[in-house]
Amino acid sequence: MPRDLKIALGILTVAVLVGLISLRGLHQRMRGLAESQSSEEKARREVLAPETKTPTDAPQGARIYWAAGEDRVTSTTVELALSAEPVERGKQVLQALIADTPSPEQRTIPADAELLAFYILPDGTAVADFSDALSSETPSGIESEQLVVDSISRTLENNVATVRRLKILIHGQEVETLAGHLDLTGFFDLNPPNAAPLAPPQSNATPATNPPNASTPPKSRRPGSVAKPRSK
Repeated sequence: MPRDLKIALGILTVAVLVGLISLRGLHQRMRGLAESQSSEEKARREVLAPETKTPTDAPQGARIYWAAGEDRVTSTTVELALSAEPVERGKQVLQALIADTPSPEQRTIPADAELLAFYILPDGTAVADFSDALSSETPSGIESEQLVVDSISRTLENNVATVRRLKILIHGQEVETLAGHLDLTGFFDLNPPNAAPLAPPQSNATPATNPPNASTPPKSRRPGSVAKPRSK
């Protein structure tokens, strides 16, 4: 191999090694910056977030649902001082969902989003009103938008037993979609009541048969499913 070619290859090898080292250092600095920003954001929220303490607050494990990869959420048990009052309890777990995200990869709700209001109607409908950032900073796409709603709804239904469905508002208004895909004009089912138990079997020796026009008990539906009309 010519001497000049060896020198050129040597210089190229050194340049590649230097580039790899520099790239690794840049990646570490960017990761450190992201963690620093996350810590600063959490500290800012702790200062600005409204107080949600009540006389009935007691330390207990809350199940908060964050992202777990592959467009799904999973629960993490977090020790929180939770109120016995359903409305305040709902505010507390939603604030934790936003502010206490364990890592940037597990975040479901944009860091700039804020819970503006939360209340529960007499029929068990929970209304969660978020700032514009929930809509404007959520990545557009059915999977990413569903992830946001799943984390909110599952966090509520596993910590507030009285809620039956969820309505999400953006800055006090109903919007058609979260970020262009997921429909927000309706409601999301929470804590569906258990289906009524079937009647016990009759004790007669000869089993009874249903008359031709007798109706059969309806089957229970999963939360969020839509009943299909019967064909005539």
